[in-house]
Amino acid sequence: MADQHPVREPHPALSVGEVARRSGVAVSTLHFYETRGLIASTRSGGNQRRYTRDVLRRIAFIRVAQRVGISLAEIEAALATLGSGAPSRDDWARLSAAWRHDLDQRMAQLKKLRDTLDDCIGCGCLSLERCWLRNPQDKLAGKGPGPHRIWIGTPAREEDEAK
Repeated sequence: MADQHPVREPHPALSVGEVARRSGVAVSTLHFYETRGLIASTRSGGNQRRYTRDVLRRIAFIRVAQRVGISLAEIEAALATLGSGAPSRDDWARLSAAWRHDLDQRMAQLKKLRDTLDDCIGCGCLSLERCWLRNPQDKLAGKGPGPHRIWIGTPAREEDEAK
């Protein structure tokens, strides 16, 4: 008696819905990525998109890179160097090395922001006179006291109100 079970591929192709569910990305985003050439699909006999499993890593790479501030154009250029097949570990290491310096600079900037941000908002004065981020070299001191960056219009001065 012949075996009635079909031969299964070791890693069957994924539908667009499966890729969206597994990656946490909306179907419309997958279509956008495909239009930009960031990911690729084939078409089934019924003209439905089918993706190989390596697309999950590409999408994860895209999402993480975007989250740390790498532009989509930079991501696109990096992925273009990989070709259409599944990237190897060496391919990913090369991309990582290429962005390492930029990422190190971004991390240093974020640490500096984290470590100095409370100097400006932690005191509660709202004068922004000491804030390195919003008032470099205390330029707003010439306008007098108060939260000049958040006032709309010309603020009334206490001396004027007392008259």
